[in-house]
Parts: sequence; structure tokens; C-alpha cells
Amino acid sequence: MGGTGRTLLSLSVSTNLLISARVSPPKCLSLLKIPKPIRNFSGFRPLCSATSAATSAESTETTQAIEPLKHSILLERLRTRHLNESASKTKLAVGSGEEKMKKPEKKKKLVESFEELGLNEEVMGALREMNIEVPTEIQSIGIPAVLEGKSVILGSHTGSGKTLAYLLPLVQLLRRDEELFGKLMKPRRPRAVVLCPTRELSEQVFRVSKSISHHARFRSTMVSGGGRIRPQEDSLSNPIDMVVGTPGRVLQHIDAGNMVYGDIKYLVLDEADTMFDHGFGPDIRKFIGPLKHRASSHDGQGFQTILITATMTKAVQKLIDEEFQGIVHLRTSTLHKKIASARHDFIKLSGSENKMEALLQVLEPSLAKGNRIMVFCNTLNSSRAVDHFLGENQISTVNYHGEVPAQQRVENLKKFKSDDADCPTLVCTDLAARGLDLDVDHVIMFDFPSNSIDYLHRTGRTARMGAKGNVTSLVTKKDNILATRIEEAIRKNESLESLTADNVRRDIARERMITEQKTKNEKFVKVSKERNRAKSSTSPAAKPSSVHSKDESGKASPAKTQKSGVRVSKSTKPSRNVPRKPSSEPKKQVASRRQPRNGIKPSGQKLNVVGFRGRSSQSDKRRSVSG
Repeated sequence: MGGTGRTLLSLSVSTNLLISARVSPPKCLSLLKIPKPIRNFSGFRPLCSATSAATSAESTETTQAIEPLKHSILLERLRTRHLNESASKTKLAVGSGEEKMKKPEKKKKLVESFEELGLNEEVMGALREMNIEVPTEIQSIGIPAVLEGKSVILGSHTGSGKTLAYLLPLVQLLRRDEELFGKLMKPRRPRAVVLCPTRELSEQVFRVSKSISHHARFRSTMVSGGGRIRPQEDSLSNPIDMVVGTPGRVLQHIDAGNMVYGDIKYLVLDEADTMFDHGFGPDIRKFIGPLKHRASSHDGQGFQTILITATMTKAVQKLIDEEFQGIVHLRTSTLHKKIASARHDFIKLSGSENKMEALLQVLEPSLAKGNRIMVFCNTLNSSRAVDHFLGENQISTVNYHGEVPAQQRVENLKKFKSDDADCPTLVCTDLAARGLDLDVDHVIMFDFPSNSIDYLHRTGRTARMGAKGNVTSLVTKKDNILATRIEEAIRKNESLESLTADNVRRDIARERMITEQKTKNEKFVKVSKERNRAKSSTSPAAKPSSVHSKDESGKASPAKTQKSGVRVSKSTKPSRNVPRKPSSEPKKQVASRRQPRNGIKPSGQKLNVVGFRGRSSQSDKRRSVSG
């Protein structure tokens, strides 16, 4: 029977019981004129209706009289049930509320389009031209923060789209200032400055800004080291909105009067960790000084700072927090972690294996697949040796290190990127590990880096923007400890922030010291327990330390000890200077009294027990007499 049938049945039965309880059967029948109560189950049709018209009329009157009572009872039951259910729901809500408070908040769902980030149509046109539709994680959290005017640090792994994360909102802010405040382009007076550590990164940022300016209508120029100054002076003399360059060359143009601070409102430090960690700190402070002084003056114009980084050590983070007080840190979940689309292989070499031959065995199969490869070395000499060895094995390479002139480095990168130049191998140092946007399929570390930060920067040259890539490391014996720790962290998807060769060795030495100290403590406790047990079994009160017996002739002779290990003192001769005092008899009596108490049975012979304390007191008396 369904739920409705059961409810109506219970209502019918309860109604009959209620009526029979309140009114006696004769009065009920007389008032309602019911010949006899008939039990009718609701939901069931009777088999036959052989009642007369009078009976049907009376039953109709009875139904009309009972119907209001049934309705009121039904309403009361429904109200009671509703109260019970609401009370139970309230208890469940209170009980589950505490559990919800304990559970961590769910991660916010990333946006699926740039329109949700608040970008205008001009910027969206530039994105459509670049065939970019879905924002990355750093773009989803960085673009709204920059549009709100916050000074932020955007931290994410290499190849995650950090350049667009600050250039897109920056261009929109420049256009908004023009509409709201009537700001216009002026010669030598940029409104935005982007500082980069290398010329190659400056060129990369400048190239992206030019592609955006086709739709957003703003003008940018590049001034960086390694290039001629006169063309840069000419570009600065034209109306400009943005300047992209290296810190040293920008300060050089400011000192020469080719560029002024007056309208600078937006400052970007790309690869901020690299600049603060590689000696650019004084130049950056020199550039920021006038901006801070202008902001602190009465009615002075403030400026918005945007820092971009792929890694952030604790030392650099502390330095940045001191320099830019109140700056907001925005980091993605992938910062200091391996790139999900990259495969990491560690080839551990023994001392007898040739490292160059191992490089050749890794390199040749990858070249056969048509891959573009970067080979990283730690020093210039190592880079030259690898380049010479690969040239002897008919493998064409290009170089990228500090002794290669800036213009030659640019040409080498063009050859490496080009599909027609037939130079798919780039032999380089860590100078090429940061800021370069290269389409690399395979990264080989001929020399293993000395810390995890350099490892992350090197691996960031491949598997960019979700593409797949391979990372192969040749690990020698001296690098085995650090490589093992990095490999474990990658396998567990842990952060590689503070792993260095020195730190790892220090941690291992500390762990070894703690283990040795723990072992020593355990041995010391064990030895002390054994000594305490031995002392308790050989205490002076329990066992005699010197036992003398008299033979038949009356001379004292040493008696045999009860147990081995009990110290028995020889019979002491009286001192030459001080005669022996006749105080031994009371001691004999005291010792003889203590023997039965300590479990030593008295024998027929007289025992003379001399304790260690008694001996020391005797010697003290001798010293006092002799003194």
C-alpha cells in the first residue's frame, strides 16, 4: 500500500477512535443518526453497493459532519511532522557545520575565458590574433589584481604565460588613463617601464608588446645593453607609452636626459628573483629612489609595482618585502614544482664511465627524432669542451654563454629557432636558463646544477604552455646526493624551493650527528643501568669489602669471599706517623650488627668489615693529625 493509502487509513482509524472516546456510542448514533458504524478503508472500492437511498443520505450527512474534524486532525499531524523535520534538519546543520569548518576550502574554479577577467575589446582583439582563447592559472589570478591597481608579485613556473599576465592589464590601464585623465603620449616621458635582466628577455617582451599594440593602439620601445645608443635616443625622442629595457641602459638614458621620471606610473620587474640575486639590486634601488621620493611628497603621484618571478628563495623574498612594503604575493600551485608535462630522467654515472660518451648516447637518438635540444654546462670551459666534442662527432651546434658577444648570441638563437639553419643543438650555460621563450623538445644537463632553483630554470626551457618535453640529467658521484633529493621531490610532487648541494650535505650531516648522539645516549643509558645493577649487588652494606679471619695461631688471615667481584681490601698496616687508634672494636660491633639485617649469615668466626666511607674518614683523621 502506498504512503497516501497508509496516511488516510491511519486518519480514518484515529478519527473513529477519537469519536468513540469523546462521545458514548448511543449519543453518537443518535446525534449523527448513524444506524451502525461501518469500517471503510480508504483507497479501496466496495465490492457491491446494496444500500437504500435513505442509508446513502444518512451516510452523506455523516461524512459532511466528520469531514471538518478529519481535516483539522490532518492539519495538526502535518504541522507536528513539519516541526519534527525542521528540528532534525537544524541538528544536522549544526553538526555538519563544525565539520565544514574543519574541512579546507575548495579551490576556486579557474575562469574559462578572458572576457570573465574584465579585459576590453581592444585587448581581446590582440588575443584573438595570437590564437589564445583560455587563460592560464597565473593569468586568471594576475590580470584582475593588476587591473585593480594592486602592487603584486606574480609567481609561477616558466612557460606559464606570465608576460601576458602583466602586459594585457597594463595596456588596458594605459588606455583607461587616457580616457579618464586625458593622458597622452609624450616624448621622453613613458608612463610604464619594464625592466628585464637580459637583452634577450627584453626583446621577447618587446615583441609581445608590439603584437598587442596592433589592436590596443599604444607605442613601446626597447633600450637594452649590447645595442647602439643613438638609435635608442631617437626612439625615446618620439612620443612613447612604454619602455622595455635592462636596468643599466635605462639608467644611462636617464642620466643623459633622454628619459625622465615625470609620468612613470607603472613599473614592472620581469625575472625579479634573477635581478636581485645577480647583482641588479643597486641599479633597481637607484631607479626606484626618485619614484618613492615623488610618491612621498605632498600631492605626489604614486606608482604601481608588478614583480614577475619563476622562483623565489627566502632570502630574495625577504629582500623584496623590505624594498616593496605591502606588496601582495600571488602564486600558482605549480611554483617550485616540476612541470606536469615534462619527463625527468636521471642517469647516474660511475667513475669508470665516460661522460662525453654518455652525452652522445643520449643526444643521438633524440636528434634522430627531430628534436630541438639544449645542452647545459656549469662553466665556460665545460661548454667549450662539449661543443668541440660534438663537432668532432659531426653534430652541428651553436653556443650561448657569457663570452659570446650579445649580437652573436642573438644570431645563434635565430639559427637555433630556425628550421632551415640545421642547428638543432644549443650548447649553453645558465645564461640561457632564464627568460628565453624557446621551443625546446629536450633539455640535457651535461653538468648537474648546484641547486634546485637552477634546475627548475633549466627545465623551464621545455614543456612550455602545456607542451610535452624531456629532461635528462647526467649525474656523477659528487652530484648524487642533491640529484637524489631532487628526484625524490619530483616523484612526490613536492616543492624544490630550498634544495642546494650545501643544504643537503648539511642536512645529511645533521641527521648523521643526531643518529650517532642517539646511539651514544642509548649505550650510556644501558651501561649506567648495568653499573647501577652491579652497585646494588655489591654495595658495602650488602657485602663485605674486606674480610679477615683468625687461624688457630691467633694471627689474622684473609678469608675467602662469598662471591667473585666483591672487593676485598688488604689488611691495613698502621701508619708510621700516626698510631692506630683503638676505635676498631666499636666498628666491629656495628658491622656485626648490620650483617644479619643484610642477609649475610653470621658464622663462627668474627668478621671485620671496613667500608669505603670508613676508610675515607680514617684517612681524614690521619691528615688532621699530621697537619
